[in-house]
Amino acid sequence: MATKIEVVSTETIKPSSPTPPHLRNFNFCLLDQLAPSFYVPVVLFYLAPDQKAAPDSALVSGNLKTSLAQALSLFYPLGGRVKGNAGIDCNDEGALYMEAKARFELSKVLSNPDIDQLQQFLPFSPSRVSTNIDEQVIVGVQANFFDCGGMGIGICISHKIADGASVSAFLNAWSEIANNGVDGEASLITPFLKASELFQPKDINYQMPSGVISREKLSTKRFCFNGESLACLRAGFGGANPTRVEAVTALIWKSAVAAARKRPEWKDKYPPSSAVIHAVNIRSRIRPQPLPETTLGNLVQAVVAPLMEPNKGDELQDFAGILKNSIRAIDSEYLSALQGENGLAKACENLMTTRKLAASSAIELYRFSSWARFPFYEADFGWGRPAWVCTIAPIKNLVILMGTRCGDGIEAWITLAEHDMIEFEHNDELLQFVSPNPRS
Repeated sequence: MATKIEVVSTETIKPSSPTPPHLRNFNFCLLDQLAPSFYVPVVLFYLAPDQKAAPDSALVSGNLKTSLAQALSLFYPLGGRVKGNAGIDCNDEGALYMEAKARFELSKVLSNPDIDQLQQFLPFSPSRVSTNIDEQVIVGVQANFFDCGGMGIGICISHKIADGASVSAFLNAWSEIANNGVDGEASLITPFLKASELFQPKDINYQMPSGVISREKLSTKRFCFNGESLACLRAGFGGANPTRVEAVTALIWKSAVAAARKRPEWKDKYPPSSAVIHAVNIRSRIRPQPLPETTLGNLVQAVVAPLMEPNKGDELQDFAGILKNSIRAIDSEYLSALQGENGLAKACENLMTTRKLAASSAIELYRFSSWARFPFYEADFGWGRPAWVCTIAPIKNLVILMGTRCGDGIEAWITLAEHDMIEFEHNDELLQFVSPNPRS
């Protein structure tokens, strides 16, 4: 299917009001300092609000730019520039805004999304990192207008200051402003910007762990679990009663390991061992006072769930049990230690474990991140709720779990080595519960 997206304009959107001098220096929290320097990408697709007449893209784009400027004033660090690994210079240099024409119908994307095509809806590659990070924008937006009158909004926000929850909060604040303005709206989403007071920054310079970027030929595909299939999957665990995310993670993990074990060289070079790194949102776990979900920053911890013994732990319940125990370890005691004087050492425990696992040729490492509960589908820019929301992160052995529009399902975006994906997508146990690349 030939598709063409043509960028027709590029400009910088500055915050609508200047950041006060006393807020000019925004400090990263410790967890931001340990975050990678690439971008968190999201694309939201909207059907035309009136099928009889295509909206005026100039008017729509004008409203998007005006409301983006106001949202940047609210989330003022996002309009600045990163300064090393210390924080952000809130200098109001602004965000990148691009407008593009998609010379085809939105239905072609919704019916058969392709990872290479989806990346065209973003302002730049999420892995974009220049030699001078201080010169890079923190936020990039691309507004894509389809021939049918539909729209796609692609956004990239620097991972140095934003995780999935942060991106969701910004999108919902921006969309609320686009719909209602900023005056007299008591319900306006406001960010919590004091994570550095809880997780105090250190004098560190973190480098991305080896093994994250792969030179192998990769394959990224979408697999959908609807509400009914999730209920059936969870019922199969009996009294273990995993959450939806735990059940889906266990099934994908087991199926991916089964695919990897079919490589011709596996028995000669590798024992059948694997491990999972799972990102855990810690905002609601902070005690005595949980942080709001609108807290800006990387309020996540990556837990390590190893399955190390050859020829053992091959039941689905075993995968889920190991995962559940690892996630439970992110408790109030752990988070108190993370906020204490030895917070850096505590934060680095799992990072060092991850580095060792990634460097080992004897272990297959899988990374999971769940965005299933983030309210991306509430981002209404005046066109109603999104028809579909997706993310694009083609990193080897990475799985991102997204919510669905109806709210009761989970979409799994899975990237594996191409030879592993061929085996994975034909796994009989997996196919009892999912359908690859379903129609939206």
